[in-house]
Amino acid sequence: MLDNLLSIVAPHLCYGCGKTGTLLCQSCKYDIVNDKNEACLVCLGPARSGEICSRCDVAYEKGWFIAEREGPLKDLIDAYKFQRAKAGYAVLAELLGSSLPELTPETFIVPIPTAGDHIRQRGYDHLALIAKEFGRLRHLPVLPVVKRLTNLTQHDLSAEERELAASRAFIVEAKLDPGATYLLLDDIMTTGATLKYAAEAMRAAGAEHIFAAVIARQALD
Repeated sequence: MLDNLLSIVAPHLCYGCGKTGTLLCQSCKYDIVNDKNEACLVCLGPARSGEICSRCDVAYEKGWFIAEREGPLKDLIDAYKFQRAKAGYAVLAELLGSSLPELTPETFIVPIPTAGDHIRQRGYDHLALIAKEFGRLRHLPVLPVVKRLTNLTQHDLSAEERELAASRAFIVEAKLDPGATYLLLDDIMTTGATLKYAAEAMRAAGAEHIFAAVIARQALD
């Protein structure tokens, strides 16, 4: 409600072209999703869309990302996460919907849990909102079965530190259906440690068919 009122008083501007009235206009959305990614989600090496290359050993079978974290997509994500542009969740969910292939009705959307400190800072769980809207668009249920054991975030950590932190971060207490498909959802992937260990926790809980999707892929600085 507050975000809707603010959009009337101070209308959103497209992060791509500056058009008034939207965070990302249809033309700029098209420019992002039309650039198809033919790369492995894990290593960014050559692979057909959604395929994990043979060099990468992870607990999920397929993986997609919308685009690299740059340009209008980066600006939109940063505004949504750090500048309280809450309306961004709907735009990002729409981009996911336009980028991912059809999923079976037996697919559950599993968001990576957000650190509690970040939820309190923003006033909302940014990834839960995206997952819920994406589920609405695709008519798929959201199943937040992955739980976070620590509030440690990965900002300013090296690749080795991220790996260690993620290896201790997640647990799945529920028994998962081996016949269902689970789509792990995250906003940004850097080293891949978060998805790797969240998927391993799901595999340990009984899941046999795990996919992964992220909004943006970025290299570790």
